[in-house]
Amino acid sequence: MPFYGLRTLPHMPVLSESSPTVRDRLLSLPPLLYGGLKLESRYLLSPLAGYTNLPFRRIVRELGGVGLATTDLVNARGLLDRSPKTLQLIETCLADRPFAVQIFGGDPVIMRDAAQLLEARGVDSIDINMGCPVSRITKVGAGASLMCQADRTIDLARAVVESVKIPVTVKMRLGWDSTQLTAPAFAREFEQVGVAAVAIHGRTREQGFSGVVDRTGIRKVVEAVERIPIIGNGDIRTVEEGERMFAETGCHAISMGRGALANPWLFRQFVEWEATGEYSPAGTFDDRLVLLKRQFEYAVEQRGIERAITSFRKMAHWYLKAMCVSASLRNQLQEARTRLEFDTALDDIASQGPTRGSRSGLLPSLHISVPAGPNANW
Repeated sequence: MPFYGLRTLPHMPVLSESSPTVRDRLLSLPPLLYGGLKLESRYLLSPLAGYTNLPFRRIVRELGGVGLATTDLVNARGLLDRSPKTLQLIETCLADRPFAVQIFGGDPVIMRDAAQLLEARGVDSIDINMGCPVSRITKVGAGASLMCQADRTIDLARAVVESVKIPVTVKMRLGWDSTQLTAPAFAREFEQVGVAAVAIHGRTREQGFSGVVDRTGIRKVVEAVERIPIIGNGDIRTVEEGERMFAETGCHAISMGRGALANPWLFRQFVEWEATGEYSPAGTFDDRLVLLKRQFEYAVEQRGIERAITSFRKMAHWYLKAMCVSASLRNQLQEARTRLEFDTALDDIASQGPTRGSRSGLLPSLHISVPAGPNANW
């Protein structure tokens, strides 16, 4: 079987005041490799349902700093059935490289066949979803529920790894609940069957997105493996929070989802910080308006104007909140049904400017909302 990551990676020790800085440690690490796939940075775009589509991936790549971008989670059975909606999730372009597809499912045969289909389509890497806490995913034996089926899950990962030549990774949570913190054991087993890297969201399925990320739990996963990189994930909205993730977990890379929605410049900021210790600010109101319009045009290019208008509403919400646009104008854009209404709303937003902060300077930090309430209701 292929075995990826045949090098011993130095874990980053918890830093004391006399220790080298986090940046020193990062600069001393070898380049981030997923098997034979070399990534240009250790700052990755997390798969995020409904958001990490091709238009958004194109935007963050243009801003710079992204080492790897991964799709929205993709139903393995839908791929094999050639569902048009599912196939659209894996659409890509020349600029969208390297490019990973995250698949979910509970049947090893279906997951294996979906992986082979993706490899034949030129995908650079495949990610297995073991972290999604949403009931519609877990109740069919996929997502975070795989963390409750140790032997079957290891067999599933092995089946996928052995079926393709491209690197296979896994994203998971710390465990199903606080009594089943199984991520370190899974990571150790995944390394043995040839998984190229493991990304850890530092919460359990039971937590959903409540509470705070358990960086100590992520560190235990880092310490459980010998060669493969571990990617820390969760509550990384700023460079400072990313620095803390590196310092407290010893992880080799980090991935951002909602933090990137609030600040698409975040990856570039991390690369600047790693190189120099300083980083440029996120975009202004006017910068974000230009970015919004460009991403919308990418959506029109992919989906046509009618579907682009409706599908872009969720993304527009993040842009407009970060831009401090008034509630009435946000609502005007959300209610647009035609290209004329959409463009008119954008013209009105441009004319009014932000309700707080400066049009050409820094804007107040956006509060990043997450799903709330019991997981069963999501």
